[in-house]
Amino acid sequence: MDIKRKDVHNSDTPVLCQACESRHRGVCGALTSDQLLQLSKHSSRRAVEPGTELIGESTQIKNYSNIISGVVKLSKMMADGRQQIVGLQFAPDFLGRPFRKENGVTAEAATEVKVCSFPKTVIERMIGEMPELEHKLLEQTLDELDEARNWMLTLGRKTAGEKVASYLLLIATHAFPENETDTAEFELPMSRMDIADFLGLTMETVSRQFTKLRADGVIRITNNRHVVIPEITRLSDRAGF
Repeated sequence: MDIKRKDVHNSDTPVLCQACESRHRGVCGALTSDQLLQLSKHSSRRAVEPGTELIGESTQIKNYSNIISGVVKLSKMMADGRQQIVGLQFAPDFLGRPFRKENGVTAEAATEVKVCSFPKTVIERMIGEMPELEHKLLEQTLDELDEARNWMLTLGRKTAGEKVASYLLLIATHAFPENETDTAEFELPMSRMDIADFLGLTMETVSRQFTKLRADGVIRITNNRHVVIPEITRLSDRAGF
């Protein structure tokens, strides 16, 4: 413990933050080294297994988190007890809504997820003291709003084939944002049933569309979950972009 504290105080950037793969792209990118040091004193980093609930709908907000890696599934409970998947979050998204008393959605790890968490009181105080942090959170929120509007178009107007291609494109471009090639390779973060729920399709329709994309050489699938996309631009065309 003493060695860790000494390293933190002697470094321009806290050790915890140096190991963060998404620090520069996330809200922490708006902070100076001194501000990062201040936040790191209250931060904790953890890895959670797929299926772990990170926040519960209508529960009291006590902590916020930065997603460091992995995919988080957001869902809402309907009046009759059914759950609807309403969105996905990726690194370096901010998990939670500042200044709210309760969480509006359930957040569950769709894959193994690493998060960096900090107390609600600390981050809200820092937002009030640091305009650059407030600006970065607003910027991320507006980006999420734009993506939500684009996804409304996908769900409301696109064909089943375009919807499935759009989902794969979303994973390929958001789960690996630093990938600068026209290829992608990943494990599907959701089951066929969850994908169908997310896209407003039946599981059988999702499976048929995967088969079509594979037959046309747009994707390759092994072990039922491992996806290889030889050309992202070709997948983008199939998604209707």
